[in-house]
Amino acid sequence: MNVILCLDDRNGMLFNHRRQSRDRKVLEDILQGLGGRLLRVRPMSQSLFPREAVLVEEELLETAGPGDVCFVEDLPLAPCRKDIESLTVYRWNRHYPGDVFLDLDLSTGWRLVSREEFPGHSHEKITKEVYLP
Repeated sequence: MNVILCLDDRNGMLFNHRRQSRDRKVLEDILQGLGGRLLRVRPMSQSLFPREAVLVEEELLETAGPGDVCFVEDLPLAPCRKDIESLTVYRWNRHYPGDVFLDLDLSTGWRLVSREEFPGHSHEKITKEVYLP
């Protein structure tokens, strides 16, 4: 599976059961990169994307197969580490309060294969990083 997530500078994902932030340019970039595939999301994320672009699944990491694309906002990734084919990280380049953090160390066992910056809608700079195991 291919995982997409958004992180702040401290690898924070959520604060008080809410996403830290969102940006419409990030969402557009995610949709453009799907190549006709459906984006697998949990119920909390479905309102971010057009209905026809998503497959809503509570247990998306357990049901996703090779080539599937999963947008993750609130789940630990370490238990499914061996199934992750790629990891796309959108960084907000800010410090937000956080209480749920990425549980993978991207400096160990991951190879950064691309990095690009683009202006967001609500964020001056978004950094998109793609990692392979």
